[in-house]
Amino acid sequence: MSDRTSARPAPATVDVKALATRIERECGFLRDVAREVETVIVGQKALIDGMLIGLLADGHVLLEGVPGLAKSLAVQSLATALGGTFRRIQFTPDLLPSDLLGTQVYDPKSGVWSVREGPVFGNFVLADEINRAPAKVQSALLEAMQERQVTLAGETRRLPSPFLVLATQNPVELEGTYPLPEAQIDRFLLKVVVGYPTREEERRIVDRMASTSAKTLVRRVAEPSQVLAARALMDQVYVDEKVLGYIVDLVFATRQPEEAGLPELKPMILYGASPRASIALTRAARARAFLDGRGFVTPHDVKSAGMDVLRHRVITTYEAEAEGLTSEHVIRKVFDTVRVP
Repeated sequence: MSDRTSARPAPATVDVKALATRIERECGFLRDVAREVETVIVGQKALIDGMLIGLLADGHVLLEGVPGLAKSLAVQSLATALGGTFRRIQFTPDLLPSDLLGTQVYDPKSGVWSVREGPVFGNFVLADEINRAPAKVQSALLEAMQERQVTLAGETRRLPSPFLVLATQNPVELEGTYPLPEAQIDRFLLKVVVGYPTREEERRIVDRMASTSAKTLVRRVAEPSQVLAARALMDQVYVDEKVLGYIVDLVFATRQPEEAGLPELKPMILYGASPRASIALTRAARARAFLDGRGFVTPHDVKSAGMDVLRHRVITTYEAEAEGLTSEHVIRKVFDTVRVP
């Protein structure tokens, strides 16, 4: 049976048809945002979908790809289309936590200390090349991501809402970098790998962007408050007990592969995904269903979001790396083997 349709309908207490109608009526702005971003970004559907899922699921996104794939432009375009404040932080080895969070400033004329908020106080924060900053700076950002607040001069200041961090890192050039520890990278809801465009897409990119007058700015088509309303509606998207069981089975298979009928994966996995992965996968699957205009989650939604949720949470052994096997190989095997409800 197809995993697109095998999820059972919700019980009578959940009117998924009425919910789908509300989703279509109240959240069409997300399609407008996506279309507006696509006026400057050619292709990269996985990147745009990943950003929207992170936005809806209230989770941060790690973007990995070589330079020149429009990661930064995509983030800036999303922020502009949604009417949110955009802050870009270029991470460098000499960056300090205060450069990110803010600091106290003394005015000699008035003799008064005041707090100057750092660039983290924005709706959309682009942490460009996050692996180029030392551990203290990375930890400061990741704490702000988790707590949604910053302490400056002994005073706790809430970060704006919505608050979305999109961090980029270059997987090729590792000289002078400080790779994120596994415990910190786990804070990201998704890790989206941004690949090269197809030949046809690259031709369109050249046609559109090779001119000095090429369009690089998008229009504002939505408001940040609409995102908060969309999140509240997304929380009502129905997840069947069998789909929840499927999510847990997938995550457990990364920790106990032999119980899932995958004993050959045992020597390949150093650490499996934590319970945070089960939460993240449920939220991401809900967001995927929401973007498709449905009031319920199917196993296909789980599979669609699964790789981006799990690829940075499953740590392979040195033996697996020596054989050229990555976490993605492990996750694909898990998805191919765990029974779909």
